[in-house]
Amino acid sequence: MSEALEGMNEEELAETIANAQKALETKRRESRAETIAKIKELAASINMDVELTEKGRKVVPMGRTGTKVPVKYRDPANPKNQWSGRGMKPKWLQEKINAGAGADDFLLPEFKPQQAAA
Repeated sequence: MSEALEGMNEEELAETIANAQKALETKRRESRAETIAKIKELAASINMDVELTEKGRKVVPMGRTGTKVPVKYRDPANPKNQWSGRGMKPKWLQEKINAGAGADDFLLPEFKPQQAAA
């Protein structure tokens, strides 16, 4: 076989390799199908149902997709400092609170509670 390969030019070798790869893929698919059929047959023989999933392929659960939460707090001294109000307080806000300010001082107007008219 190696003598036959040595006598081939690059084009013939590439074609032979491509044909061999196709044949290998066909054999793998056939072997896989036979194995799956055997597994299902064995499962059916003991009144079991089997669902097969391919290894290495992760099933991503359908769920929430990181929706943006509006900013509720903003530092007037540095507008880049902002916080949605969820999770831990950011360092900039905690420092301001430790310095004597209240968190409500940084709350955006649209989120401030309405004052009842007297």
